[in-house]
Amino acid sequence: MNAASLVRGYVLAGGASSRFGTDKALAELQGKSMLARTAEVVASACCDVAVVAAESKVSHPQARNVPDRWPGEGPLGGILTALLDAGQNSSQESWCLIVSCDMPFLTEEWLAFLVKRAAESGGEALVSQNAGRFEPLCACWKSSASAVILTMFDGGTRKVTDALKLLRTEILDEKDWKRFDTNGRLFWNMNTRADFDEARRVLEVENK
Repeated sequence: MNAASLVRGYVLAGGASSRFGTDKALAELQGKSMLARTAEVVASACCDVAVVAAESKVSHPQARNVPDRWPGEGPLGGILTALLDAGQNSSQESWCLIVSCDMPFLTEEWLAFLVKRAAESGGEALVSQNAGRFEPLCACWKSSASAVILTMFDGGTRKVTDALKLLRTEILDEKDWKRFDTNGRLFWNMNTRADFDEARRVLEVENK
């Protein structure tokens, strides 16, 4: 059984996009929305893919839609929604690859490596570290971690990194992910229109 058959994929598309000005999930790069691009690359590494967003906000025809249980409460609410959904749809605990929809430089090769490492891990979360900072919006989480996270969330915690501190977290450092990221853009995300314009420029150059 390969790693992809053991890991569920989730794309977080519920952010407010306040600095971007419009919904980032619908911004198009190379003829595809960011939601479609991200859903396709996640699907390549997982047994299925679902989109977590405010109900009726966005959808993708090849993905299940999972309404965010805590819209407007930040990415930890989206992560928790995904983990609870995975728990409800499987009789056994499973790994979940959870990715933000605004990361234009993710690759199939990197996500395949990530889910393989998750399938071999004894932890509850698998997250990369970049320049001393966690990258929790392109990470793998055990569905069983939902119990700890829900308790924290109900207590008012909203920082994803605070949740990681209470879980058995395996950390991937630069030696693990740098070979998939020769240009230093793997975890780059689009927060503003200027970021979007830069991503479009880079992709146009790379695809000439």
